[in-house]
Amino acid sequence: LQSNSIHITKRKVFVAAVDLAEGKVSDIAVDIAAEFNASNATTVSRQTVGRRLNSAGIYGRRPAKKPLITMKNRRARVDFARRYLKWTSADWGNVLFTDESKFNLFGSDGIRFARRPRNERYNPRYTRPTVKHGGGSVMVYGAISMNGMGPFLKISGVMTGKSYRDMIINAVLPWAQENTPPGWVLQQDNDPKHTSRAVKAAFQEQQVTVLEWPSQSPDLNPIEHI
Repeated sequence: LQSNSIHITKRKVFVAAVDLAEGKVSDIAVDIAAEFNASNATTVSRQTVGRRLNSAGIYGRRPAKKPLITMKNRRARVDFARRYLKWTSADWGNVLFTDESKFNLFGSDGIRFARRPRNERYNPRYTRPTVKHGGGSVMVYGAISMNGMGPFLKISGVMTGKSYRDMIINAVLPWAQENTPPGWVLQQDNDPKHTSRAVKAAFQEQQVTVLEWPSQSPDLNPIEHI
């Protein structure tokens, strides 16, 4: 009878752990143990819950990082999709897609893993060299269209609205006037320096058409995939 009771409890913990795990992103074993213990006479430990989740194929993993998309952002993305639903390839061919990006001069910002035998942590084959102060980086501005690669410019220092405006006027516009069809459209994200008064005034003066862009939508920009 006692064996059956233990079996029932294990099964109950298993089912409860899997059910409670849905949608949790924190240390779910701790949370689930607390929730289970609050509503049951039998108490379980975090380790027990962890084992039950592992047996169900629910392992602790690093959450994927994605841009925060609010309800306002979602509506804007839907509106954007509807607004340009009937655009043809020729229409999109008039768009000059742009973005800034950082490139490290040494190594990567991301987490890297190495498969190695035990007790070989400091074997040079499995270590990752580092340098003081991160090794430095370089910021660049790039543009692409259906006609190919556009301007590719190194950004010196901290870019401001004024320096962004000067770069557009002195480098991007001359290139676009020679390499894009009449009626071309500039795409840029909603970075504050892109939408500053100085930049807006320059666009109006130079008669530059800017594609209205939904916030938090880097995935819509094809330059992000190059």
